[in-house]
Amino acid sequence: MPFTKFTNLNFDQIKESVKDYLRANSDFKDFDFEGSNMAIIIDILAYNSYITAFNSNMVANESFLDSATLRENVVSLARNIGYVPRSRKSAEAVVDFEYKFNGDSNTITLKKGLALVGAVNNTSYTFSIPEDVTVNSPLDSGGVGGNNSPRTGKFSGLTVYQGTLLTKKFIVNGSSDQRFILDNSFIDLDSLRVEVRKSGSSGGLSFSRVDNIIEVTPVSNVFLIQEIKNETYELLFGDGLFGKKLEIGDVIDISYIVTDGKDGNEGKFFTFSGNMVNDAGTSIASTNNVQVIATQTARNGTDIEPIDSIRYFAPRMYSAQNRAVTPRDYEAIIQSIYPNTESVSVVGGEELDPPEFGTVVLSIKPKNGTFLSDFTKQNILNKLKQYAIAGINQRIEDLKILYVELESYVYYNNSITDDQDQLKAEVITSLTEYGKSTNLNAFGGRFKYSESQRIIDQTDPAITSNITKVTIRRDLKALIDQSAQYELCFGNQFNVKPGGGTIKSTGFSISGIEGEVYLTDIPRPNNLIGDIAVFKPAVSATEDPVVVVGSAGIVDYIKGEVILNTIKISSTVKDNNIVEIQAFPESNDIIGLKDIYLNLDISNTEINIVRDTISSGQQISGIGYKVTSSYSNGSLIRQ
Repeated sequence: MPFTKFTNLNFDQIKESVKDYLRANSDFKDFDFEGSNMAIIIDILAYNSYITAFNSNMVANESFLDSATLRENVVSLARNIGYVPRSRKSAEAVVDFEYKFNGDSNTITLKKGLALVGAVNNTSYTFSIPEDVTVNSPLDSGGVGGNNSPRTGKFSGLTVYQGTLLTKKFIVNGSSDQRFILDNSFIDLDSLRVEVRKSGSSGGLSFSRVDNIIEVTPVSNVFLIQEIKNETYELLFGDGLFGKKLEIGDVIDISYIVTDGKDGNEGKFFTFSGNMVNDAGTSIASTNNVQVIATQTARNGTDIEPIDSIRYFAPRMYSAQNRAVTPRDYEAIIQSIYPNTESVSVVGGEELDPPEFGTVVLSIKPKNGTFLSDFTKQNILNKLKQYAIAGINQRIEDLKILYVELESYVYYNNSITDDQDQLKAEVITSLTEYGKSTNLNAFGGRFKYSESQRIIDQTDPAITSNITKVTIRRDLKALIDQSAQYELCFGNQFNVKPGGGTIKSTGFSISGIEGEVYLTDIPRPNNLIGDIAVFKPAVSATEDPVVVVGSAGIVDYIKGEVILNTIKISSTVKDNNIVEIQAFPESNDIIGLKDIYLNLDISNTEINIVRDTISSGQQISGIGYKVTSSYSNGSLIRQ
């Protein structure tokens, strides 16, 4: 009897394997006749084998972190290596407001809980504070004191968090099976406050959250937290060896904010809804409408960490072993301490030019926005200290964005469709989706020219071909009315145009020169480097541009660097003191090297829809066919 493999997960294959087995045994007949009772029995056997094999395969898959699909299993496997998935994160806004009231109180306190209501895309969201905030309330001008004296409490730089503050209480009963579970999947764990007090007392000891027990002593007031089923959380307290052990009768008071995560971002219009109390703890009413001014719109709100992220970061956090040494260590740790991180670049000082030994340079792209505030940078650096090696300094630099811009001529068959506007919209949509891909929109990302052409061609059946030109751009942030030097690294080799014009810029003004000026390059004979010149454009077609500064800097065509000598910029044509500097790459495949963040700029991408008269049959011989140049235009100015 031949050996039969029963490893297939296909019902028909399993059924055929059973029949092969029966064919080798002369005692069984009629199994090839589908209408026989024997055939029914074979179907039952095959179906049972199929279900068993499927379940066995699923059990095996769910036993490993890289193949598990159920969140509960992924979280459990990550827990085994000490990884706690990131919870939802409340969007944070910073506001200023004044609260006017009549009374004799020298202070005014905004009670924890609901503080403001903010609007995001015509939807109202609550914003809360996790702890009471107290400020002074001096007498207004002309006040003499007393219960009818006008006073004002000013709240400046108040951080509010999107969500609702909730509380929960546990009483320790001493049983071995007692669990402290927060049965809400929308908790922001950063907002968690835990106090333990004796029964009947009003005050207690504050307990802090720890992620490891390395420095925990038997008397440490700490707790651990872990995600369990259905995205809920369980608190774990000490046992007297690692962390203080709770006693029977102890009361655990817990407060936390439940949040809508990223949905709360961009909130900037707020109305006051909080509770104010005086020195005596009595609620007071405002004598006028409270005008809330947002100094920072709501941002940094995130959803709970997805399964794919847990799979990626859990083993990397484990390999980091609570120390930052390798770039992957930094990547995993920064994702842990700053969940709003989208992408991280880690460059050792030895790779810099000139080298800075003993330094690690970090660039962080947040999920919402482009740049980190100085406060956020310092907060990240402070948290990194507990992981860093002694003698190694960390520095966070602002994002260096390399924009990729396209100019595409898209040919189409008008016998299929003649709606050019619709085709253009479809192409822009396709490129926008490509621009969101993690392979491109990231540090170390890569713009694939062939991929972009394929995406355009496959957008609509009417599209026959495309001729697409690629340019790259960096934005120079000018220090207005200050003498400064500037260096812009593109990280990609430039294509050298013999007569210059590889470098283009938008207009700006400099001290001592009337009117707008622009930047261009003049290659040296070796075509390895060139001189940067500042010029005024020609007034008419018969005139030449006027060079006002012949040696304003250097361009390194090989390294893809533009260095400007000391220059005093007084104004820029573009908003926000920006001078856009454009270059033509040697390769249409663009790489985001080191700390360069690659971004496909759809807003500055030009799509031109051109009728393909050959494909439509209008110009069979090709006479009158409109041909598009594959080379860039000869203008010296970036508009």
